[in-house]
Parts: sequence; structure tokens; C-alpha cells
Amino acid sequence: MSRCLTLMKYAVGISQRASTRLLFSGRGGGRRVLAATVKSDDAGVGKQHYHSRPHVWASVHSGVAQHQRYYSAQQAESKEEEPLHTIISDTENVQGSFSKHEFQAETKKLLDIVARSLYSEKEVFIRELISNGSDALEKLRHRLITGGGETAPMEIHLQTDTAKGTFTIQDTGIGMNQEELVANLGTIARSGSKAFLDALQNQAEASSSIIGQFGVGFYSAFMVADKVEVFSQAADPGTPAYKWTSDGSGVFEIAEASGVRQGTKIVLYLKDECKEFSSEDRVKEVVNKYSNFVSFPIFLNGRRLNTLQALWMMEPKDISEWQHEEFYRYVAQAYDKPRYTLHYRADAPLNIRSIFYVPDMKPTMFDVSREMGSSVALYSRKVLIQTKASDILPKWLRFLRGVVDSEDIPLNLSRELLQESALIRKLRDVLQQRVIRFFLDQSKKEPEKYARFFEDYGLFMREGIVTTSEQDVKEDIAKLLRFESSAMPAGQQTSLMEYSSRMKAGTRNIYYLCAPNRHLAEHSPYFEAMKQKDMEVLFCYEQFDELTLLHLREFDKKKMISVETDIVVDHYKEEKFQDSKPASERLTEEQAEDLMAWMRNSLGSRVTNIKVTPRLDTHPAMVTVLEMGAARHFLRTQQLARSAEERAQILQPTLEINAGHDLIKKLHSLKDSNSELAQLLLEQIYDNAMIAAGLNDDPRPMIGRLNDLLTKALEKH
Repeated sequence: MSRCLTLMKYAVGISQRASTRLLFSGRGGGRRVLAATVKSDDAGVGKQHYHSRPHVWASVHSGVAQHQRYYSAQQAESKEEEPLHTIISDTENVQGSFSKHEFQAETKKLLDIVARSLYSEKEVFIRELISNGSDALEKLRHRLITGGGETAPMEIHLQTDTAKGTFTIQDTGIGMNQEELVANLGTIARSGSKAFLDALQNQAEASSSIIGQFGVGFYSAFMVADKVEVFSQAADPGTPAYKWTSDGSGVFEIAEASGVRQGTKIVLYLKDECKEFSSEDRVKEVVNKYSNFVSFPIFLNGRRLNTLQALWMMEPKDISEWQHEEFYRYVAQAYDKPRYTLHYRADAPLNIRSIFYVPDMKPTMFDVSREMGSSVALYSRKVLIQTKASDILPKWLRFLRGVVDSEDIPLNLSRELLQESALIRKLRDVLQQRVIRFFLDQSKKEPEKYARFFEDYGLFMREGIVTTSEQDVKEDIAKLLRFESSAMPAGQQTSLMEYSSRMKAGTRNIYYLCAPNRHLAEHSPYFEAMKQKDMEVLFCYEQFDELTLLHLREFDKKKMISVETDIVVDHYKEEKFQDSKPASERLTEEQAEDLMAWMRNSLGSRVTNIKVTPRLDTHPAMVTVLEMGAARHFLRTQQLARSAEERAQILQPTLEINAGHDLIKKLHSLKDSNSELAQLLLEQIYDNAMIAAGLNDDPRPMIGRLNDLLTKALEKH
């Protein structure tokens, strides 16, 4: 802008001691193998042999199929394939005759609801049956721990048979006797797990491992099966085994059976349209998606599936950085390393087990888009509920990757959806505050690393302030913001908290100035006008900083004020400032009034008012608008007011002139001696002021005028 001023000085014949430089500026690896940890054996489980050769499987954790490998925490002893291990065999035989029973409590209608409309995806029946098997094993383990007894392998086995069109699941858990079969499988909404939890309400550790919350999980089998057979042998000594069978029509049959192993075996005779679940690959995909972290070993056709360890359930000190890196790559479907890792566990006010990661890579435009949604998976007792849980973190934290597991979350009947409640809002608030506190801690521990993080992810924090309605939350997020300051060297950033600590006694405002870079900020007429107040000013370079601070409004009971707005407020307060030049070097009051009258007539409706300001030194003029930042944002987003007159009608701008500037003094003499040149000079001064204010995004219309001024500047050469 200063080059324009210099050229205009030459055009009007002004000798210039030194020319100033003008700046025109607008505002403005190879594929890595994913991995996970091998589970340590649970209590009561015999030693298992793991694949020593990498076993490839597909994960759809984030809805994108991707081949991955698991890794072992210890060196493999052999490179040979692990022998198959299965307990499923056709040894069961019915003893005697069946006794018929009818489902209770309008069960036929409820069965129809379960089979046809309760679950959004048919594949979840596998998750439900595995969860039931895990519950049965947990109950048995609790009995063995409290009452003693012979330890047996605790496992869940799956088997598919494409030829017969069947899917079989068998556990070695506590099993059921005849009464329990009738009670648990004959009455919808009767949950054996719920009753077990009620009995253990004072034993939190035991009850926390029970997955099932509703008695309808078993009935999800009727979504995919024409017929379901259940063989169960209770763990109580001397009790007979039984076979339970039903086609879901409202009647079930029970008979004694022989050759039944302790635990429960369920055989599903799949419907024609659901035969995909008799495929090993399809079942493996579903297990990896929903049940990868179940505590007990899961075998499919003799091969171990769930070799992943639920890191979020472990003690943070027991997890190595290497394990975090590999787990991050699994949950994020990424190839980089985590920049930050937050492992958060809490028992009050809510039970929370969580791990959050910040990717090392800069976010892409797709990541920034609000359409992307959450990248945090929700689990309940290590069983996947949602791959992208949008309700447990606010939208602005969507850049986080990780897992949240909570026993307290209220699920709907199908355990697929969260029920919006005060508890969910509490969970969201607790997690948000913990993440904010984590980033604050990191900014103090490693300021340089945090500065790089803020440069890459600061846009999300600005969005959080703009989209959050609660002022206290806005201010918490604002603690993460970083800006350069007039009181600090270039390149060094400060926070709002640090700014507040440096404020003079009695000061109640935090001042900021939006500009594309520090040079333009320091040479802005508005910053020049603030120098007499000797106040620290924050420099905001990013496009959305202004909108962010407009929404923030205040911080720590101190108002956020742009220097442009402060100038206007001072006028209303009739603040008095000392002129930077002596009276002999300024226009007299009479000359200034005469010049301003001519300027008003020449500019017409493009200005609301013209006045003299004593606060400028090197700039000939500046434009002031009440709530300048809001005006800029309005013009930018509404795409209105294309002409200067239309803009002025909305903005109601005031042009403030520096009566001691050479251009203004020469303009006064030219308006009478050379009106054509004076008009060109006035138009350029006005446009320069509008550009400096960020209110003119397109300077191209002034090119013709600049050419005329250049021509006149060269007339004597």
C-alpha cells in the first residue's frame, strides 16, 4: 500500500525523502502391515498355541476392509501351521420324547419384531451369541473362583458348514438345566445375565465382565435361521443335559439328551437368503468387527480368531509405546504413528475405559469436513457397539482416533444405538474436559511440539468455539488457542491465559487484530492507532480467527475486542488523544473542515461520515466500522453488496483522515487547483483504506486509476 502512496506523492509533485516499499497482499511410504497384541490367557484357560506364521485377516473396524496381520508379544518357536483345535462334534442324542412349551408374554409377536425389525444388520446375531457365550463362561469362572472346582478350558467355538447351510456356536461355560432353559429361552426380555448381575450387585469386579444386558440377544438367531437347536449341559454335577429346539413360531420343545459337553451348543439352520453366514470368511469378518476383544478365546473351524488384546482395559503403565503404535494403526486404519496418546480410565462419575490418539499426519480436507463424523469406536465390555460413535464426543474432536468402553452407557434393546440421555451428555462432557486438560498439559510439557500440533489441528479448536453454546466450554477450548503478540518476538506464540497474566491492572479487554501476516499487522493503520494506548495486541493470521473470537466474546471475564472496534468505541467515549505532529505540520481546523466537505461531496454515499483522527502517523486515512469483524464476515459469507455503494449501505463506514499527512495536505490544495488529479487521489486513498480494512476483496477495478496516476507521475520525466 505504501508504494501506492509514494506514487501518488510523485503524481501531485510532492518531494519524498524516502520511498517505502509496498506489499499487496490478500487476506486471506510403502504399505505398512497393521498389527495387534496377542492376548494373554484368561484365568482358567489352558495354555493356547498361537500361529507362529503371520495369519492374514480382514478388519472392518472402521467400515473399510483391509488386510492386516497380528503380531505376537513373544518370539514364535516354530514356523509350522498351528494344528486345528475344535470341540464341536455331532455326539448329541435325544433321550426320550420332547415336551412342548409355548413362549410367554405375547412372545410370538415379539419374536416377529426381533426377527424382522429390531436389528439393523443381520450379522449382529453372531455378536449376540458370542456375547451370551462369554457371559456363560464368566459365570462359570466366578463359580470356580468363589466355590472351587476343577479348572477346564474356557473357550467359544464356531463352525460353519456350507453344504448343510448351518452355523454352530459352542461354549464351555456354565450351561443351563431344564428350568433355566425354559426361563431364559422361553420368555422374551428375561435376561439370565441381568439376574446374575443383580445377585452380584455388591461384587463390582465380577459383574463388570458380564456383557449381556437384555434377554433378546439369543432371539436374533431367528433373523437368519428357520430352525434353532440348543444343547446344554449345566455345570452342576449329576444334572442331565437337554436339547431345546424351535422354529420361532411361538412353540419350543425340550427333551433330555446324551453326549452333550458341559456348556451350551447352538445350531442354526440358516434361511436360504442368509446362507452367507455358513461361509467361514463371512463369519470371520463379523467376529473381527464386533468381537475381536472378547476375553475368552474364539475359534472358527478350529482356528483362533481373537488374538487382539483390549489395550484400553489394561493399566497404562503396562503398555509399551510399540503396542500403542500398532494398536493405533489397527483402530485408525492408518500407517503413521500417533502424535499424542491419551489413555484415560475412570470409575467416577462414570465407568470409562478409553484410549485416544492424534494422528501424526496433517488432516486432509476430507478430515476437516464436518461430514466425516467420528473416528472413535464405542465398546461395551469389549464388545463393539458402534464403529463411529458420534454421540460420545463433540463434533470438533472428530480428528481423534481410538476407543471408548463404558459399562454405564444406555443402549437400546438391540444394543446398536445409544439412547440420548443425561448419562450420554455427562459422558460426552467428561471426555471433552479430559481431552482439553490433556492438550493443556502437553502444551506446558512440550511447547514446540504443541505449536506444531496447533498449526495442523487448530481449525478443529476454532470450530469447537464457534459451534459450542456453553460459554464455559468455549473458554475451556479457548485455552488451547495460540497467537503471536505485539509484545513478543515474531514466531513466538502465546495463549489467552498468558496474555491475561500480563495485562495491566484495571484493564478489562483483550485486544486482537486480524491480518494475513505479522508485517501487515504491524503496518496496519489500526495497529498504529492503538500505539498511543500502549496495549498488547494479539495478531490473528488464520482466516477463521476473527469469527472464532467473535463467538468467544470474552475470556476469564475479559472482553475480546478487535482494535478496529476499540477505535470506534473510543470515539463514542470521546477519548482524547495527542496529535503525533505539531500544529504547524497539520491542516488547520478550518482547512480540515473545508477538505472534509469536499470529500463528502465527492465520495457521496460510499461513506457515512468523514472525520479527523489524531491517532494516525504514517497512514493518510483509515476506515472505521462498528463491529468491523462481523461486517467482514457478513460480506464474505453472504456474497452481497457487489458495488461500493451497496457495501457502504450495509457497512455505514466512517473515513478518518490524518490531517498531518502529506497526501491529505496536498489533496486540500489540489481540490481547487487540479480537481481531476484530486479526484483520482481521493478515490485511491479511499480504496486503500477499504483494502487495509479487509472490506474490499477485489482491487482490480482500481487498476485503471493507478495507470492514470502512474502516467501523471511520469509526466515530468
